Amino acid sequence: MILGNQCTRNCSFCAISFSNPLPVDGQEPEKIKEAVKKLGLLYVVVTSVTRDDLLDGGANHFCCVIEALKNKVVEVLIPDFQGNWDALQKVIDAKPEVINHNIETVARLYSIIRPQANFMRSLELIRRVKEQNSQICTKSGFMVGLGEVDEEVFNLLSRLKEHQTDIVTIGQYLPPTRRHPKVERFVDPSIFKKYKEFGEKIGILHVEAGPFVRSSYKAEEIWKKLNAYKNCHPMSLQN
Repeated sequence: MILGNQCTRNCSFCAISFSNPLPVDGQEPEKIKEAVKKLGLLYVVVTSVTRDDLLDGGANHFCCVIEALKNKVVEVLIPDFQGNWDALQKVIDAKPEVINHNIETVARLYSIIRPQANFMRSLELIRRVKEQNSQICTKSGFMVGLGEVDEEVFNLLSRLKEHQTDIVTIGQYLPPTRRHPKVERFVDPSIFKKYKEFGEKIGILHVEAGPFVRSSYKAEEIWKKLNAYKNCHPMSLQN
């Protein structure tokens, strides 16, 4: 996770601290490069807190990290940059292999779960990535158990497909603390299977769905699988 550990948003499901962030560490890209080298990683997932205090939302910093990891396969999990499409374009032009932006929940629950975000803006972000560079894999994820019903989940999958999402992850919401929203339902594994089957039937290239699935779940394995599809980057991992 880059850009510090203090977030400028206060999403009700999240355990990240909400406060005024520290200045951006200009040495962070090089530090990450060295850490990745020491760990011997081939596939690297880079995410961040949301930095609404920065003019570009941290997009340039993401680009610096992507450049530092140019010999690796990079997946970035980005915020919405408050709809700053010029900032998004910077990240697209940096050409990570995967750009992920989590939709998090169904539209009806946004005012409760993501009050500082915008459902349509998040969908628009995903669509813009694919339209600007069809070689980049687009990815999104969301939680269930927050009060949605199955029909809303199927509808959300359809919306993600319409906005050209290649990969979707679906997992069970679990509250980080007692102060967070309670679980409204525990989704049975058989229902997760139905989500996966529906999503792939309508054309999403891969849906990973299960109680323990999170954004980075089997990220490298899924990317390898989809690397053969024409809409994904032709680069291959070397063992």
